[in-house]
Amino acid sequence: MNQVRHHGGWVVVVSFLVALLLVVFPLPEGLQHARPQWVALILIYWTMALPDRVGAGTGWLVGLLQDLLQSNLLGQHALAYGILAFLSIKLHQRIRVFPLWQQALAVMVLLLLTRLIVLWTSGVTGRAPDTSQYWFASVTSTALWPVVFLVMRSVRQRFSVR
Repeated sequence: MNQVRHHGGWVVVVSFLVALLLVVFPLPEGLQHARPQWVALILIYWTMALPDRVGAGTGWLVGLLQDLLQSNLLGQHALAYGILAFLSIKLHQRIRVFPLWQQALAVMVLLLLTRLIVLWTSGVTGRAPDTSQYWFASVTSTALWPVVFLVMRSVRQRFSVR
């Protein structure tokens, strides 16, 4: 029997914890709408890098943690991130072969879909934002994707995460 040994699970957990901390890190009022979607970016990276270890369950869990940290409607990010992880896994073989700028465009579509799901769940409860700046976080996240990808790949290689 062929046994695969997994290494570096703690690196995955720490990267999600850092992303969750960045979500609640205080920013000036004018930059709140530009806050990158850190958890979503890290989730996309790990689902593309380790699709057999990080999946929809992980997306649901970190989404639930983000909802708790931000006092959001419980489960709205869990739903969005669960769907995001599922789609990232389904598309990971296609997205991984793209150059970074094309990956960023694919990631932007996934991030916009995630924001749309969060907007929809907020709208159902009557708490939807009424500003066009709501979508700006996806733009800043897309711009940061190449940096996030390169940093996370370096961390993954340094700690032999597999």
